Amino acid sequence: MEPLPVVWFIAIAVLWTGYLLLEGFDLGVGMHMVFSTRSERDRRVMLNTIGPVWDGNEVWLITAGAAMFAAFPAWYASLFSTLYVPLTIALVGLIVRAVGIEYRGKIHTERWRTFWTWMIGLGSLIVAFCIGAALALTSTGLPIDANGDRVGGPFVWLTLPAVLGGLAVVGFALLHSATFLGLKADGPVRERAGAFAAHWAPVCIAPAAVWAIWVQLAHGGSVLAWTFIVLAVLAAVLGWLAAQRRHEGRAFIGFAGFGLFGAAAIFAGMFPRLLPSTVDAAFDLTVWNAANGPYTLGVMTVVAAVSLPVIVLYQAWSYWIFRKRVTPGMIPEVHIVLPAVLRAR
Repeated sequence: MEPLPVVWFIAIAVLWTGYLLLEGFDLGVGMHMVFSTRSERDRRVMLNTIGPVWDGNEVWLITAGAAMFAAFPAWYASLFSTLYVPLTIALVGLIVRAVGIEYRGKIHTERWRTFWTWMIGLGSLIVAFCIGAALALTSTGLPIDANGDRVGGPFVWLTLPAVLGGLAVVGFALLHSATFLGLKADGPVRERAGAFAAHWAPVCIAPAAVWAIWVQLAHGGSVLAWTFIVLAVLAAVLGWLAAQRRHEGRAFIGFAGFGLFGAAAIFAGMFPRLLPSTVDAAFDLTVWNAANGPYTLGVMTVVAAVSLPVIVLYQAWSYWIFRKRVTPGMIPEVHIVLPAVLRAR
């Protein structure tokens, strides 16, 4: 039994988990900007909490997709072609959200700011839902034949597991971002975020809990997978208790631990399957039949061993540099700034 396919399955699981934990809170912040407040200053506080890191967090999504393509090309081909519609919608959401973040402050009118606020919020919601749906389907199954091709129409993916996974990531993003805002913001934003986490935590994490248990029941979860579920439940309970007492750091760690152990339970529960077939179990894509050749995996391992620690250290450094809270007093009044070229004339 070759060890490298297993190593790369674990690596891809880590990359997806890292994406959910890091991108999760800035997707949630985008959604909170729409419904948590109508104050322009509060929205700017929220946006500034993720301003230095949101684009770096998206690197985890790109890296996870690239690792799937290189390590397990059959998995990548079957999943991305079968889920062409939701992944295209997710791409549109990513673009709209990024444009909204960059363009929101370019023109100082209420209509302009409101429009781009909604684009940030809706884009964040679309991305979270579609990514959650895709991950849920790769863990519970899609209708693929012996060649890995889709059986059925373009919307055959729209099933109960897809909706459950989408709601799971949306709920986790909302909760995770609330505890993040409790750590990174001050003033009214901090107070509302703390109240949201304390009151809505059970509702937000319920779909993710159902998803994780569904995977274990569908695939006969291992002892390791059930252990991760127990740890996820304990982390969620501790996070909720901390949120009710306004212990913001502990609440953030608790719910982040729920996301970490919950994702670990899902990936451990589906192993060695990469993409189960709902047509016939004989058509399942597994770590063994979908892996690339040993030489390719060996080269990838060497490159990853050198580059990934550098990327992680750099991102950790950026979080450390921008670790201080964003307070309402830091947000200047709206004013027009001329480009340097015009000021020089």
